[in-house]
Amino acid sequence: MTHPLLDLPPMSAAHFASIEDRVAKLLDTEQDVVIMQGEALLPLEGAIRGTAGPGTVALNVITGPYGQTFGNWLRDCGATVIDLSVPFHTAVSAAQIREAFTEHPEIDFVSLVHAEAATGNTNPVAEIGEVVREQGALFYLDAVASIGAEPVLPDAWGVDLCVVGAQKAMGGPAGVSAVSVSERAWARMASNPGAPRRSYLSLLDWKERWVDGGRKALLHAPAQLEMLALEACVERIETEGLEAVMARHASAAAATRAGAEALGGGLEPYVHEAHEAAPVATTLRTPPGVVASDLVAHALSTDPALPLAASGGALAASMIRVNHYGPNATPETINSSLTALGVALRENGATVDLEGARGAVEGGWA
Repeated sequence: MTHPLLDLPPMSAAHFASIEDRVAKLLDTEQDVVIMQGEALLPLEGAIRGTAGPGTVALNVITGPYGQTFGNWLRDCGATVIDLSVPFHTAVSAAQIREAFTEHPEIDFVSLVHAEAATGNTNPVAEIGEVVREQGALFYLDAVASIGAEPVLPDAWGVDLCVVGAQKAMGGPAGVSAVSVSERAWARMASNPGAPRRSYLSLLDWKERWVDGGRKALLHAPAQLEMLALEACVERIETEGLEAVMARHASAAAATRAGAEALGGGLEPYVHEAHEAAPVATTLRTPPGVVASDLVAHALSTDPALPLAASGGALAASMIRVNHYGPNATPETINSSLTALGVALRENGATVDLEGARGAVEGGWA
């Protein structure tokens, strides 16, 4: 018995390399792009462990939970870590980065999350990149949530390690991810005695056995189904046009914010300033006395497919996330999500304006 997902011919190295090239085109980069065979945490951790060590002085920017994770990895590598934390309802500024360099001129590594889907903020990477470039530090960027929702330009911004994943705005699989690597980053890895080798975390293995070999022989059998799904997702973006995909996400964010404000019932945007809100997902603060997880559970009881989630950790009680990314970046999905939240709020005793919310969504959609 044959099956179209199980009886595929092996993926060739040339096919694998062609998918890398298409991802590089999305990033508008001339850097080496390596597709790694795992969810984005794989290259995120591998890039840090490959370039950081006991001699590293790292500025770790925390605008959400992933920044906290990166700091833990850096410390585990033996790096000296200077954390720059900002409230999760805002973004970090280039001026704050510059001030950190003034106080600690020894900084030689900067880690930053572009868009924090978990908290709904996005950081001004282009401006921050100028500061980092002036100081000569290595620049590491988590662009997993931002790719496809807003511009991600590692070459133009001076990013040395840019990690992307397909499972959010790209609307693709979670099982593969990619990282663009500058020549400076490769050199830092090559000189780092603690860089992983013969390891699933090793970027140097990909460099020496794949990139330097002309991408003729793969290190191991690729995750073929995920690679084909990634190829299909990139093809879909190419067909729609990257600018159109990003515009759709920007419209989704603006419409969700406007709709939530018009809905009332005590629901309000978590990120205070619209220009600091990420296009990939909108976070909302629940009114006092309303537990976010309870409200989301009530809303999902009408339609479990809605892209609604309660946040975790310290924000679990008060933050809702509307994940309007990928195929969910549509006015229909946003209207359905806000309507479900509005009905749940109303049944909880709040006064809401469902018609006003729908009108605001339509008016906010560019």
